[in-house]
Amino acid sequence: MIPLRKLGLYGGSFDPVHNGHLILAREALESLGLDRVLFIPAGISPHKLARPPVDPRMRCEMLAASVEGEPGFGWDDCEIRREGPSFAIDTVREMRGRFPSAEIYYFIGEDNIPSLHTWKDIAALRELATFVVFSRGGIPVDHGFRVISRRVDISSTDVRNRIASGMSVRYLVPEAACAIISQHRLYRND
Repeated sequence: MIPLRKLGLYGGSFDPVHNGHLILAREALESLGLDRVLFIPAGISPHKLARPPVDPRMRCEMLAASVEGEPGFGWDDCEIRREGPSFAIDTVREMRGRFPSAEIYYFIGEDNIPSLHTWKDIAALRELATFVVFSRGGIPVDHGFRVISRRVDISSTDVRNRIASGMSVRYLVPEAACAIISQHRLYRND
């Protein structure tokens, strides 16, 4: 197995994973010349404690089905297996241990920039990984990080609300994830 030179880590709730996640990850993979992008669903997001996500196994199942067969994409359940809140620093340290020679890129949404200074061990995190900001077409902000920008108007909140209202999410969510959502009746109010 050839060692990874450049690894992208894409953490988040992925509740559910949607095509916007995949579009931005593909853009990052290609524009940064990454060998691999790992999607890492949060076990307990320290920034989203008010609304518990769907069961972690279901989110992993949706992610696995959505990236299956996609060149350069994979997923990892390290944050689901880890007890307590899912902190980026713990994940990056674990990945640094697994892939010691890889340059690690950590993807964050543009909406995380204002609170980035509150992240656990942010100074160490910035030393261990290169931050890449995903912008979905917002107003550019000078924050000094590399930006991957694509106009993508899809959000997990909107997807959940559409499903709860009985509306279609076709073309918003990968077909494989749609099948799992339907089979397990996820995000419905009934």
